[in-house]
Amino acid sequence: MENSIYSLLPPLIAILMVILTRKVLLSLGIGIVTAALLLAEGNILNTLSTLWEALNAIFWVDGQLNTWNIFIELFVIILGVITAFITIIGGARAFGEWAMKRVKTRAGAQVMAAIFGVVIFIDDYFNALAVGQVSRPITDLHRVSRAKLAYIIDSTSAPVCVIAPISSWGAYIIGIIGSVLTAHSISDIAPLTAFIKMIPMNLYVWSALALVFIIALRGIEFGPMKKHEDRAMNTGQVFDPNKTAPGEMKEEIPISDKGTVGSLIWPLITLIISTVIMMLWTGSSASNGSKNLMTIFENADVAKSLFYGGIVGLVITLGYFFNHSLKKKTVESKLFFIGLKEGVKSMVPAILILIFAWIIVDLIGQLETGKYLAGLVKSMNMNVAFLPFIMFIIAGLIAFATGTSWGSFGILLPIAGEISAVTDLSIILPTMAAVLAGAVFGDHCSPISDTTILSSTGAGSDHIDHVITQLPYALTSAGIDSLGYLVIGITSSTIAGLATVLVLLILFAFFMKKGEDFTVNGDGMSSKT
Repeated sequence: MENSIYSLLPPLIAILMVILTRKVLLSLGIGIVTAALLLAEGNILNTLSTLWEALNAIFWVDGQLNTWNIFIELFVIILGVITAFITIIGGARAFGEWAMKRVKTRAGAQVMAAIFGVVIFIDDYFNALAVGQVSRPITDLHRVSRAKLAYIIDSTSAPVCVIAPISSWGAYIIGIIGSVLTAHSISDIAPLTAFIKMIPMNLYVWSALALVFIIALRGIEFGPMKKHEDRAMNTGQVFDPNKTAPGEMKEEIPISDKGTVGSLIWPLITLIISTVIMMLWTGSSASNGSKNLMTIFENADVAKSLFYGGIVGLVITLGYFFNHSLKKKTVESKLFFIGLKEGVKSMVPAILILIFAWIIVDLIGQLETGKYLAGLVKSMNMNVAFLPFIMFIIAGLIAFATGTSWGSFGILLPIAGEISAVTDLSIILPTMAAVLAGAVFGDHCSPISDTTILSSTGAGSDHIDHVITQLPYALTSAGIDSLGYLVIGITSSTIAGLATVLVLLILFAFFMKKGEDFTVNGDGMSSKT
């Protein structure tokens, strides 16, 4: 069953079930069982054994703890606890009231969240969770739906990380590019230089980012997102009241009216700074004290850094909590345990979805789904002018089916280099850029992607709501980029491809119906022309 058309069944079944049932754990579970049955060739005992091994591998691998997954899960829990205590001491409320005086409109709230997403580019996991914590109080007050916030986070995290040389993504990609260039004896360009030259060729980055700002500033809504935004604007319900959003605290959680802006800002700033410092420390240690920043980030243990940074952020948050309690001349132990319990409980849905997603990605990897799709690409007898376009589409399909853009990079970048080398070496950089763009696009659309899961977690959105509402927006960007890559392939001009994308974005902004913006006042929403 490995590396065959049957390997497509588990991801397709899981994704179809998600769309039909909107129950992510059930859908992932069915996809997992299907994959295990295929690997075990229908043998029930072997299927159970395969399932156990996949579950066990999340926490234990090669005779030792799987610290990457464990640290990610612990960081998610820590962030939930930090959020709970910041809420209890009134930090989120105070920040929202402060921001309301400065961010006057829904458009402004969305733009602010997008800017945060662009600025915090060190790692997509951290970006998704941190930007959500900072932005949620403001977008909630301006009645921006949680689904819209999740879209903004998702469309500004991976797209920025994939073009940032000084990031976990940049280091990983540059390492692969280096091996591709070496394999084809290309010595007139360094891997870092190649990466930088590919930045303007990564069309999905620019269209996805531009679309976020166009939609925010013009109030354009279409597809399922419109329903969520209309409900938020008309009723103030920023997420479906019939669902429990990840990271959401119970309404009865006690919230102080004595909070300060600092009690939200400083714990999160500490979290950011300490995480970056830990990445530098773990990267330097793993690279034997190297002074090269790229080498350090390439070797950084992101999961460990997030965990240690989270611990520091939690300590600062608890310091604010106890200081707040002392000002009231009482340390309420009951309130402390409420914060711990609600913080952990709020992240349980995200943790379960992550575990299920990791299992199905592991099993899909064993079925070699990505290799099967990549083999189809290599077998095509294609015109070189269509190569960037085709690699963009194939990378999107692989990332969508496997739930991992990084895995798609690892599979397709060498193939893109090989095909370019035997057809037209001048097309190698645009083709590899198309792989990067397509992989991020497919990752955005995939319900089993961990970055998509963490974006919905950071925003406090139902995961399936995020996937369904983001899909039309991602497809719009991808449709624009497809034409851009055709132009690049035909003209061999990056500028022509970028110009095509720009013109199509302008046409989109011009022809789509502009929505109303709103301001928030003490009595609720007031329309603004």
